[in-house]
Amino acid sequence: MHLLACISHHGRGHLAQTAPVLNALYALCPQLRLTVRSGLAREVLAGRIRAPFTHWPEPADCGFAMQDALRVDLEASLAAYRRFHAGWSRRVRAEAALLRAAGFDAVLSNIAYLPLAAARAAGIRAAALCSLNWLDILRHYLGERPAARAIADQIEAAYRSAAVFLRPEPGMPMPVLDNLQPIGPLAEVGRSRRDELRRRLRLKAGVRLVALAMGGFGYTIDGARWVGDGGVHWLVPDDAPRLPQTSPFSATGLDFADILASVDAVLTKPGYGTFVEAAAAGVAVLYLPRPDWPEAPWLTRWLEAHARARPLPEEALRAGQAPAQLQALWAQPARPPVQCPGAREAAQELLRLFG
Repeated sequence: MHLLACISHHGRGHLAQTAPVLNALYALCPQLRLTVRSGLAREVLAGRIRAPFTHWPEPADCGFAMQDALRVDLEASLAAYRRFHAGWSRRVRAEAALLRAAGFDAVLSNIAYLPLAAARAAGIRAAALCSLNWLDILRHYLGERPAARAIADQIEAAYRSAAVFLRPEPGMPMPVLDNLQPIGPLAEVGRSRRDELRRRLRLKAGVRLVALAMGGFGYTIDGARWVGDGGVHWLVPDDAPRLPQTSPFSATGLDFADILASVDAVLTKPGYGTFVEAAAAGVAVLYLPRPDWPEAPWLTRWLEAHARARPLPEEALRAGQAPAQLQALWAQPARPPVQCPGAREAAQELLRLFG
């Protein structure tokens, strides 16, 4: 089977969901021939996908334009969608011709809808996978804009054309989709290497480790007050400002899954990948509320039911309250790691569908 897996480059959560499914599918079907279409760099994809794959380095969707990790740029997003949907029928036909010419037997998309519409036009089996969909996000932010209504109808038809839309827990309800199939949580669970990490960073006894992870989006914190006192050492993205009591991820020598499994807590935004991977590793989560993102209520309710978790408003972060909030978080009773059967469930369903 030659599978085309389309993975949105809108953050890293789509890869965090899709990679465990592809890995499970490859374990069940070692003869799988895999092409991954994504705007993410090949090295980022290869850091999580264990199956051999060919990279098609072209985005299949436009996602949403972001001002930073928490804020959507509505005008830029609407302009991007209008460009993406210009001549929609012609674009679907051209995409279908590409799929046929490449000899794909099946398409899995998280969560680009153009490949789903094109697969339908080309007579190729297709499935979608995600905890959210661009239809609900578009209607939430732009549904009242006349220019977005026809676009939303085209997106809805594309999602409905898939044989199944696999929605991992936790996920948005998506009542408009009648092909929805819930599955369990999806996560790549890292290996705790805390002692090794502490030795590499030459940390004193008693210093706790906290990761700052914003899902691949930029986020600037003005000043150094958020770092706090010497009781916490922060692991931060390589492009973050260098401050006392911080180390870049690259200095650890570990991949992100192992970093996350090795820390005492993570400071993040509501996002599927980090929330579920932290819960699966038994790691506490301090998160910046994101009240306008429509997926956030489903994610945060699930997280607080399954892990030690606590909100930290942005103004409190900037006022230097992170250390105190971390202490309050660690005072909560420990929770058992969450089980994540979703990858196996999804792989079995895809084998059933694709044969």
